[in-house]
Amino acid sequence: MNARILSPLSGAGTLVSPPPLPLAVPRPAAGRPATLSLGVEEEYLLVDARTWHLVPAAPEILADVAQADHAFHGEGTLHQVETATPVHHTLDGLRESLTGARRVLGAAARARGYRLIAAASPVLTPPAPLALNLDKERRRTRRTLFGTLTDNLVSCGRHVHVGTVDKPSAVRVSNRMRPWVPTFVALAAGSPIWHGKDTGHASWRTVTWSSWPSAGLPPHFASTAAYDGAVRGLIHSGAALDTGMVYWDLRPSENWPTLELRAPDMSPRLDGALLQAALARALTAHILAEEPDLSGSPFTSDRTLRLARWRAARDGLEGTGIDPFTGAEVPAATLAWQLVDLLGPELEAAGDYGHVSRTLTDMLREGSAAARQRAVFARRGRATDVLRHLAEETEAC
Repeated sequence: MNARILSPLSGAGTLVSPPPLPLAVPRPAAGRPATLSLGVEEEYLLVDARTWHLVPAAPEILADVAQADHAFHGEGTLHQVETATPVHHTLDGLRESLTGARRVLGAAARARGYRLIAAASPVLTPPAPLALNLDKERRRTRRTLFGTLTDNLVSCGRHVHVGTVDKPSAVRVSNRMRPWVPTFVALAAGSPIWHGKDTGHASWRTVTWSSWPSAGLPPHFASTAAYDGAVRGLIHSGAALDTGMVYWDLRPSENWPTLELRAPDMSPRLDGALLQAALARALTAHILAEEPDLSGSPFTSDRTLRLARWRAARDGLEGTGIDPFTGAEVPAATLAWQLVDLLGPELEAAGDYGHVSRTLTDMLREGSAAARQRAVFARRGRATDVLRHLAEETEAC
C-alpha cells in the first residue's frame, strides 16, 4: 500500500511510492489552459575529432554559422558554444528548434575536424591554461577577481525559461519550487566522468559549479524586495560582479519576463531537455494557481534542501534521494514520479503528460545519462570511449 504525505506545494496527498510505470493520466484541471511559454538555452563543448581533447574553436564555429536561422552565442570559455531557442508554446516546436540548432552546429564542427559534445563537464582534463573567453571587460574583470575559480566555467548547463512571468510571480514560484530542485538535478544528472575518472557523483557539474559564491539553491525570500536586497548583497560583497552573475538554480531572468531554471546538467538526448521543460512549466503553472501570498509560502529547511541537492548530485536518478518535506531517504525515481503525479493536471492541460511519462519510463529502463556514460566507461576505463558515446548521442537528434 502506498504511503501518502501532504505536499506543501498543493495541500493534497501525493504518492511517496508510486508504481514504476506511468500513473493513470489525470483529467485536465478546469480553467487551466496551457498559456505559459518555453525557451531553452543549451551549452556545448567542442572537441578535436581525432584526439577528443577540448579545442578553443568557438570563434571560428560561430563565424561559420553566423548566417544560420538560429541564435548562437559564445560562452565563458572558447571551448564552448551556446544556443538559445525562440519562444515556444509546445514541446514539438521546442524540439524542432533544439534539433535544428544542434544539427547546424554539429555540421559546422565536423567540417573543421571537430565534434559537438552535449556534456556537462570536461570528460578529459582540459588544457592548461584554459582558453577563457575574454572578449568583454566584465569577463576580464571576473578572471582577475575570481582567479582559478573561473576554470569551472567550462561546465555546461541547460537553462529552461518559463514565461510570461513577472518578477514578483517569479520570486514566489522560486520559493515554492525550491524543494523540487534536487529532483530536477537527479533527472538531468549527466556528468559522472571528469578529468578521465569516475567522480563517484552522477552530476559532478552540480558539485563544482556550487563553488561559485553566487551559485546553488536560491534562498527563500519573504518578498520581492528581499530578493532584490539579496542580489545587491551578492554584488556589494564581491560575490557577483552584476546581476548576470547571479548563478542560483532558480532566478527571475534579468533579460526576459521569465523564471529561469538553471539547475539541470546539459545532456545528450533531447527527450531529457523536453522533460525538464515540461516539468518546469507545469510546476510553474501549478504554483501560480495558488494564493499569491509570498509571506505565507511554505518552505523546507535549507539544511534539508542542501543535503537533498547533494544527494541528487551524487546518486542521480538510479540512487536514493531525500524527500524535501520529510527528510526521509526515498528512491530518486519515486520522487520523480511523485512530481509527475502532483503535476498531472497541468501536464495534461499542456498536452505534455504523454511525453513526460514515456520519457521517464524510458530513462528508468535504459539508464540516465550518467548511468549510460558509466556503462561505457566501465568496459575499458577509457574516457575517450565516453566522449565518442556522447558525440554519437548528441548527433542522434
